[in-house]
Amino acid sequence: QVQLVESGGGLVQAGGSLRLSCAASGRTFRGATMGWFRQAPGNEREFVAAIKWSAGSTRYAEFVKGRFSISRDNAKNTVYLQMNSLKPEDTAVYYCAVQFTAYYIATRPENYDYWGQGTQVTVSS
Repeated sequence: QVQLVESGGGLVQAGGSLRLSCAASGRTFRGATMGWFRQAPGNEREFVAAIKWSAGSTRYAEFVKGRFSISRDNAKNTVYLQMNSLKPEDTAVYYCAVQFTAYYIATRPENYDYWGQGTQVTVSS
């Protein structure tokens, strides 16, 4: 049973930083893609960033390039999302997800196989 548990969300002022963590368990993640998505009220879930577990290659949404950074710690089975220069429009529930079924880094939520419960990030102006 794959489990993804997010942590690290909270309330931060604009311009501040947060680091989200996603602890993964339940099977080997070699070859998998770990992604971060977010969903604000009234909006669809959107891709933020993803990383290939083994190769370490990454992909980012345009709106976070230069501000967010995704990384992983293979020994801890944990993926991180470092978020800097946060803006009020970054306010959303952030979800961790894993994709086992494709060799490429997908950006559509329907391509991901398992999801965490989400962690709230609120950026005040």
